[in-house]
Amino acid sequence: MTLVVPGGALRGAHSAEPPRPTALPAWPVAAILALYPLWWALGLGVLIFPIMAAPMAVLLVRRRTAGRELRLPPGAGWWALFLIAVLISIAALGADPAGTVAEHAGDRLLAVVYRLVMYASLTLLLLYTGNLTESELSRRRLVRLLGWLFVVTVAGGLLGILAGKFEFTSPVEWLLPEGVRGKGFVQSLVHPYAAQIMDIVGTEKPRPAAPWGYTNTWGNNFCLLAGWVVVAAWATRRTGPKLRALLCLVVAIVPAVVSLNRGLWIGIGVVVLYVAGRYVLMGRLWVLAALGLAGAGLAVALTVTPLGDVVNARLDNGKSNGVRTFLIERAVDGFTESPIIGYGSTRNTIGGRNSITVGESSACERCGNFTVGGNGQLWQLMYAHGTVGTIAYLAFFGYGLWRFRRDRTPIGIAAGAAIVSSFSAMLWYNAIPTPLAFMFLAYALLWRNELEGDVHGS
Repeated sequence: MTLVVPGGALRGAHSAEPPRPTALPAWPVAAILALYPLWWALGLGVLIFPIMAAPMAVLLVRRRTAGRELRLPPGAGWWALFLIAVLISIAALGADPAGTVAEHAGDRLLAVVYRLVMYASLTLLLLYTGNLTESELSRRRLVRLLGWLFVVTVAGGLLGILAGKFEFTSPVEWLLPEGVRGKGFVQSLVHPYAAQIMDIVGTEKPRPAAPWGYTNTWGNNFCLLAGWVVVAAWATRRTGPKLRALLCLVVAIVPAVVSLNRGLWIGIGVVVLYVAGRYVLMGRLWVLAALGLAGAGLAVALTVTPLGDVVNARLDNGKSNGVRTFLIERAVDGFTESPIIGYGSTRNTIGGRNSITVGESSACERCGNFTVGGNGQLWQLMYAHGTVGTIAYLAFFGYGLWRFRRDRTPIGIAAGAAIVSSFSAMLWYNAIPTPLAFMFLAYALLWRNELEGDVHGS
């Protein structure tokens, strides 16, 4: 038996036409990046990653079932091992290490589920972005989107220092039951605010947070995104984009300094030195002159403006040093007690570093109890996921840096700088979710450069 099909072709009744290759649309990735200020204002913020992960997963499955190859990133085995270690470590969720608040495993489950969802969502983001072709989402467009987010970060920083108490109730927040939306963790997800008000230098000062939720996350993302605005501008021969990028970088100095974020200052130094070193090794010695000129300009700016006083005040006030040392010691102690799989999540200390009598209450959920593993991705990896999880996580990004070390394109150097800066940042910043998202997108750009054979630069 035969059937007549449009176009006059004859096919057997029981034969199946091979499925046509399914293109991956760019919108799941582009919508996250281009519209992030909107998601933040709506109260979705970081929740946009799991929301967009759902269509990404469906589209990847459709492409695979249509006969198209699903590529895995170089070093995927290391990342798979890390995810396995995260799952296995949940078995220790009910343990109460010495010096921590005793809780049932179920009471700790919310934070664990949140991290699992984010790790899974961001893994899909990496897979999806790496499998996009140039015709679907070009690397140049992706770089522009990342550069745009640096502009957004600078704008959020200016908002934070000029209107530090600016905040509002988001639409998503309005939809939540009153008893839920008042929780501190929920507030951090759905309540938009411009800055965190902190007493760091003797008086309360606003420290930029918008649109990333926390001052530390703002500083981390600043370092991860800064290079992309330069790459995007210098990819065109027009003068206008270059001047706008330069202006943005100059303006960015103000919120970067006023943020009082020493980790950010160190991160910028790491990025600059890495990029300069790569170009010097390529024989571009003019970079040394440019670096000296930029350094002189910054020194003058700090001398003739009040920014220098801000830096000096921050360096003279290390109030957080004691807390960080205390938490690092607790993390290392916990790691030695459960070195293989860790404890599955963070823990709250009994009291603070000076007294065990200080703790949270219904009136102040975040008083007293510090979070072991909450002061840096490295310490969280060691404490929550043990040796296996820590080594696998570091090995994935370390392998990527080694694998793509010969990529001399501007994209390759900027992506390498972002990943290298994340290694320094993990001593004081946590990576979930947006910093890890930007690390993955840098990794995807390196991966796609290799696939396209574009690694030599010009």
